[in-house]
Amino acid sequence: MSLMDHLRELRQRILYSLVAAFVAFLVCWYFVEPVFNFLTRPLLDVLPEGSTAMYTTLPEAFFTRMYIAFILGLFVASPAIFYQIWAFISPGLYEEEKHFIMPVAFISAIFFILGGVFCYYIVFHYAFQFFMSFVTAEIQAMPKISDYLDFVLKLILAFGFIFEMPIFAFFLSRMGIVTAAKMRRARRYAVLIIFIVAAILTPPDVVSQLLMAVPMLILYEISILVAALFGKKEAPKPEEEDEDDYEEDEYEDEDADDYDEDDVNETARDKGKAQAAATIAANTAQEKDKSDTKPSDKSLAKASEGDA
Repeated sequence: MSLMDHLRELRQRILYSLVAAFVAFLVCWYFVEPVFNFLTRPLLDVLPEGSTAMYTTLPEAFFTRMYIAFILGLFVASPAIFYQIWAFISPGLYEEEKHFIMPVAFISAIFFILGGVFCYYIVFHYAFQFFMSFVTAEIQAMPKISDYLDFVLKLILAFGFIFEMPIFAFFLSRMGIVTAAKMRRARRYAVLIIFIVAAILTPPDVVSQLLMAVPMLILYEISILVAALFGKKEAPKPEEEDEDDYEEDEYEDEDADDYDEDDVNETARDKGKAQAAATIAANTAQEKDKSDTKPSDKSLAKASEGDA
């Protein structure tokens, strides 16, 4: 396929995704009121007597429900949207990649839903109680409903992505970016960060912090296990080791040659000194012998006088 054919197909897939999202939005608009009550229930349960949520502008109630229907519609239409993405990229994938992408997509959806459920039933309960503990009789809590829903939906989305940690570990380990060994070495820092986040988002009691921190620690350990099972295995590098051994042997040979040359030079100097000393000694001995055998002038004169 040419580049223009790919662009036409991409435009078609995007159009199908938008149509699916719009249809899902219309369906969710019909159920927006029960969903609205479901999302605001954690706040209403912890509001003290005399406090209430409120709207500050006239169209805020309408646009808040549209916002909920839009977000919910994206979730409902996500299977169709993911199918369009899959249909666009699948021709360029190998058979092996096609086999594991669908199970991974299904598992990631399950983890995302678990993250949202955990956030709604555990985090909201303790976090909202903690926030409401600062309300006094003189200062009443009157949360703005649009800000509250924006906060709630973002937090649900954040916990959904946090629960995708094993999926991220799977892909990063397959690409060789992270390994199980690296994650084990960073465990102490991960534990510290997890408990700091838990201490910020929960009331200052140990039970609340553990209710939030323990699932995140379990997810981190699951991520380590996933990286160990599916991570990219590092192949041994015998060639580099051989080169290192060869370089070490070469350095050792050069050092040995240097030592041999030094020994030879030192031996040659010692031999030269010995030969010079021997030559000097021989010359001295010869001169001494000559001096002993050669008659002196006085002895020769006496000998001549005796003959006369």
